[in-house]
Amino acid sequence: MRGAPRSSLAFLLSLVAMGCTPAPPPAVPPAPDPPPDAAEVASSAAQRADEVPLNAVPRLDFNRIAQELDLPVLWVSDTASPGSIEPGEVVGLWRHGAPPRWVEGGLFTPAFRAAYAAVAKVHAQGHDRGGADDREKRRREAVELELSQGRPSLVRTDLREAAEEDRVLVKHVLAAATLIERIYLKQRGATALAADAAKQDPASRALFFRNQGPWCAQPRTESNPDCNALPSKPSRVSGLYPAALQQGGKFCEALEKRPDQAALLGPFTVVEARGGADKLEAVPYSQAFREDMEAVSRELKAAAAGIQSPAEAALKAYLLAAAQAFLDNKWEPADEAWSRMNAENSRWYLRIGPDETYADPCSRKAGFHVSFARINQASLAWQRKLDPRKSEMEEALAKLAGKPYKARKVSFHLPDFIDIVINAGDSRSAAGATVGQSLPNWGPVANEGRGRTVAMTNLFEDDDSLGASRAMVESLLCRDATPLIPIEPGMQTMSTVLHEAAHNLGPSHEYRANGKTDDEAFGGPLAATLEELKAQTAALYFASWLKDRGVLDKTTAERALAGDVVWAFGQISQGMTTSDGKAKPYPQLAAIQAGRLLEKGAMTWRADEVAANGRDKGCFTLAMDRFPGVVEQLAREVLGIKARGDKAAALKLKEAYVDQDGTWKTLRGVIQERALRNPKGTLVYAVELP
Repeated sequence: MRGAPRSSLAFLLSLVAMGCTPAPPPAVPPAPDPPPDAAEVASSAAQRADEVPLNAVPRLDFNRIAQELDLPVLWVSDTASPGSIEPGEVVGLWRHGAPPRWVEGGLFTPAFRAAYAAVAKVHAQGHDRGGADDREKRRREAVELELSQGRPSLVRTDLREAAEEDRVLVKHVLAAATLIERIYLKQRGATALAADAAKQDPASRALFFRNQGPWCAQPRTESNPDCNALPSKPSRVSGLYPAALQQGGKFCEALEKRPDQAALLGPFTVVEARGGADKLEAVPYSQAFREDMEAVSRELKAAAAGIQSPAEAALKAYLLAAAQAFLDNKWEPADEAWSRMNAENSRWYLRIGPDETYADPCSRKAGFHVSFARINQASLAWQRKLDPRKSEMEEALAKLAGKPYKARKVSFHLPDFIDIVINAGDSRSAAGATVGQSLPNWGPVANEGRGRTVAMTNLFEDDDSLGASRAMVESLLCRDATPLIPIEPGMQTMSTVLHEAAHNLGPSHEYRANGKTDDEAFGGPLAATLEELKAQTAALYFASWLKDRGVLDKTTAERALAGDVVWAFGQISQGMTTSDGKAKPYPQLAAIQAGRLLEKGAMTWRADEVAANGRDKGCFTLAMDRFPGVVEQLAREVLGIKARGDKAAALKLKEAYVDQDGTWKTLRGVIQERALRNPKGTLVYAVELP
């Protein structure tokens, strides 16, 4: 299987003996035992590996090089013996299966010793480029630059003492997650490339796993023609539409103009050509990905069978409903079962199936994913604060939106806090992560406001991530603004709660203006940006709104607003479009919001003042008293655009703050340069089982 960890001791030892980087995973069936001469080499290598001192590589360099060598291991902290790696500081990472045993009985295994020696060799001598021509060297350098822009950020779940029922559940969900990644790779059009990727150098294999395909995605490399996990450098071709249809560009617009566009662009189908370029058919996911979907269904049924506790009846019902949906492509019954789960009737959170459309070039087809987590009971306090205000919040947004939108009855669940165990498929990002989500996007549960909303509360809370955030803040803000933004775990939680709640309020995905949904009125990519802009602008608006009603104190509200500015800076640093020109919804909404704050004086650029880090000339400061008025004006504009289905006004807003040259575009370049000095966090997962 692509990206599977290699646990063969002889394999790892051979890295040191031959003085080269790790080779691809063994073929299936496994290779036979090595002949005597190879065994002698391995024995000699083991001795040499033991001789490498365990203080030869600093922690951050170790983690970077281990990633480049495609080794599923992370040095978590450096506290026991500073500068020297210790067994208690190491964890194995999930890669479509259990990682090798790096530690046994409190001691490093020979496999770890060999891996460490390989890392130390690269640290001392660099990667071996022997035999590579100049073109291949440029490609490998670009691949390593791509990887270096994603700093590993650990999500760790210790289930070694968990009950048997929980361990059975986790085992089957992890197996389903591996299958979901196979389906998602097909959706991305990368399945046929996996075999070639497995033959490449370790860094290229690591990129293919992390990015779920050979294409580079980081700001400094996504447009670099040399950056690709494969020497053939294949272009990006979606697996959701015929390849021939995608040639020449603007095929999404062509599909939208067809009389059968509603069927072809349905969220749970693959478009296939049947007998000619114009003879297209929408094939249900359950047929297009039949084998893998049936396998997912079996894993979910097995997970359900393992649940005997009445306390997890709601989870069991969802597992069975989702298992059936993977067979018949009818997702609404699964949504109904899922909507009945909450923080009070299950200790677990699971969403498995097709949901978000961001990875689809037309922003119409739902990508398969898994989000699996444990419930964090801290959410109950927020729910008790906000639940009585839901109808009032809906009325507030309806008033801002204006006619023809009318306030509706809303009954959605306020966000549950969840601690992620594993993300897979469309939920596993190459950099950054979804920190909040409101689902489903279609059907009665969505239309009637009965969806479920979550905030992921255990992401990017490691010291490395907090340090990178602090460095970005101090490089961009003036000294008088930094006290508003304490860099600490959970600093974005309240904003995430409000953002996700707002997805269920006002004119949302299935609302119709002039008989058209937002996808039909604006086109998929613009509709996605507008919905996220609505939710994030509403989050800003509600911070002050809740303060005025005594739910939040002034300090908490202002810190939330200032934190959202920093969040916007991070999004802006990722660039406005992908390498193939597709809009990035979050960076574009961030550019619109921050651009408006700057234009109206809620944020000011002091060109001659030194930033809080004492080094960078030029910095932003914030006028918190101006925020409520500026945000309300923007909320009124954005909500009105969605309420009326006003595409011309939406394009005008995008033109002013995203596309137009001028001072704001120049300042966005400053933001990007400073923010990208520190690699963005890339989530890696450790699930520790007996």
